Amino acid sequence: MSIKSWNRLWDKWDLRGVIILSLALQALLILSAPLRKRTNRGFVLFPLWLAYLLADTVAIFAIGLISKSRLCPTVDLSVDNENLLTFWAPFLLVHLGGPDTITAFALEDNQLWLRHLLQLLSQSVTAAYVFFLSLSNSDLWLPTLLMFVAGLIKYSERTRSLYLASSRRFRESLLTEPDPGPNYAKLMDEYFSKKSANLPTYIKFTGEPVSKPKTADQPDTKALEDIDVIKNAHRFFETFKGLIADLIFSFRERNQSREFFLNRNPKNAFKVVEVELNFFYEILYSKILVIQGRIGYCLRFISFSSFVASFVVFDSKEKKKLHPTDIRITYALFIGGIALDILAFLMLILSDWTAIALTKSKDPSLIIKFLQKLLCVKRQRWVENTSEPYPFRLKLVLPLLRRRWSECISQYNLIDYCLRPRSKNKEKFIDLLGLTNILDELKYVGRERFHARLRNFIFNELRLKSEMAEDLETAKEICLARGDWVLRTEGCSELLPYVLEVNYDESLILWHIATELLYSTDKAEHENESRKNAKLLSDYMLYLLIMQQTMLSPVAGIGEIRFRDTCAEAKIFFQRRKIGEKERDKGRKESSVNPRSCANIFRCFNKCCCEEKGLDEHERACKTILDVKTEAKPIQVKGDRSKSVLFDGSILAKELMKLGEKEGDKRDKWKIISKVWVELLSYGACNCRPTAHAAQLSKGGQLITHVWLLMAHLGLGEQFQINEGHARAKLIVEK
Repeated sequence: MSIKSWNRLWDKWDLRGVIILSLALQALLILSAPLRKRTNRGFVLFPLWLAYLLADTVAIFAIGLISKSRLCPTVDLSVDNENLLTFWAPFLLVHLGGPDTITAFALEDNQLWLRHLLQLLSQSVTAAYVFFLSLSNSDLWLPTLLMFVAGLIKYSERTRSLYLASSRRFRESLLTEPDPGPNYAKLMDEYFSKKSANLPTYIKFTGEPVSKPKTADQPDTKALEDIDVIKNAHRFFETFKGLIADLIFSFRERNQSREFFLNRNPKNAFKVVEVELNFFYEILYSKILVIQGRIGYCLRFISFSSFVASFVVFDSKEKKKLHPTDIRITYALFIGGIALDILAFLMLILSDWTAIALTKSKDPSLIIKFLQKLLCVKRQRWVENTSEPYPFRLKLVLPLLRRRWSECISQYNLIDYCLRPRSKNKEKFIDLLGLTNILDELKYVGRERFHARLRNFIFNELRLKSEMAEDLETAKEICLARGDWVLRTEGCSELLPYVLEVNYDESLILWHIATELLYSTDKAEHENESRKNAKLLSDYMLYLLIMQQTMLSPVAGIGEIRFRDTCAEAKIFFQRRKIGEKERDKGRKESSVNPRSCANIFRCFNKCCCEEKGLDEHERACKTILDVKTEAKPIQVKGDRSKSVLFDGSILAKELMKLGEKEGDKRDKWKIISKVWVELLSYGACNCRPTAHAAQLSKGGQLITHVWLLMAHLGLGEQFQINEGHARAKLIVEK
């Protein structure tokens, strides 16, 4: 086939193929976009990111092709077909409006609302111009006009959603009316005038006293109904959505929230936080703010009615002169668009927002009661027991579809990273391509389920601290603690230098090394729950420090430099002690035999190619580090040029091993270590920027974000700075 033939084929079918691709991308986005908040897997998020970027590009490209075909018609197209192509332009405006489930892929996309506004104007003008050119000799002007109305509404919805979710507009929407307070000048004039008249006068501040939250002796262990969870989550969302904008709150709001969460069990508390974060996700990344309300419903009704009316009018037209393929593509656009709109409507009426709207009234009407039963508002929304007699595939899919976040915590281990290094040449090549972080994520990052055991432990620790934080000063002191509060209360003052005399990032790496050394060598307490909790939190915090640097950047300092220096020392140490040599030799052998072999490729995707040997090597590495004599501090021997803390972590591990060894010493080292990790996690959560927490909601969520919001609800934070908003001064004259 000659080049001219290929060019002729492309000129004839390029637009048709691009339009079908645009429709397919819309279907993919509306079905798959909700998965973003439920998983943090790269193989799910990457196709979604690609589809999100391609959707706009493909639609704009198609509109350009249509305008080109009208200005420079080709010999291969008949006049009727050209008019039909003009009819397709409004469909592309609908596609540019995007599905309801995704307006922004990342938080930064909301800041580009001006670009989308300009794009809305330019593409609408282009579509209108193409329509104007074909108005005189087209029988499809009425369905085209109806589709143009639908497309304009859809694209306007998306642009307004991005505008409302932009940081500046979102913050402004939460600000209340300016409060100048009492008239100070007038009050003082009256005060001194009465004083000068020798009248006994004083100023008194009036206002309701701040009530303390009522704390039950035992938390309410009764499980909340799913609808009650949603209602409470929405109530706190409306109160605390200013957290994302870094606003402040009153003690009244603190006490109301604190009273509720102090009297909940861990399961119910985390459920409420999950749903509340889900509300945050939807107002930042979807069209929910624009759709909700009377105006939104009216515009959506007009848009859908125009779509259906255009379909009816088009179906009644004479289409004998049109190409059968073009007619099929047009029907696909109609049927696909209507189906996607119906699907979006079903998602809306089955969402938590509809449940809230239908349960607001204390005395609902008969229509509301009917809708409540029809939509099963009080249905179960969580998978409590996956052992039900479902098919195996359904057991795997149901939790993914019904959970509110990924429900897993990522794991990154320093010793494991040092035992399985890449060769220097490979590292340079990967770094040159800019793929280091991506491949490190695949090779070195593992994932563990967020177990109920860990959930209960974290909540009970935060609940205990909240009960002690009656006043703001105590709450701030607890939030600033990064292990020292626990060590003082547990009587471990000898360990305080490892948290107070080091930076936060150094403290994380120190305690991570110490935890790993003890975990790998202390097999006697294999079933100790505190040991497991400490291990999970240790690897998770190192993952945040190294792989999610934006989360801990305000307090991370030189964490990456310290980590690299520590890894460099560990790799040299392992090479000299010939630890991990078999693994390195095996990798070199596989690379030399067939560098493109499947075995070599999949080594980057999992850690189980040599699981048993890797585990032995890991234990031996930890034991060898502990066996090194550490009578002198490393800084006295090496100086401070290298920021490595490998053997400082070993010294800390040896100090922790002494806990509970003496007779009468009842301190449990694993209990103390796990509590220190909760405090380090809490410190990182409080000091992480709110925008960083919000950014993670579209990537499966993070445990640290749930802890951050839970701490705010428990009154542990610096957001509460208003004593009483309605307190006022009053001038009193004694008689």
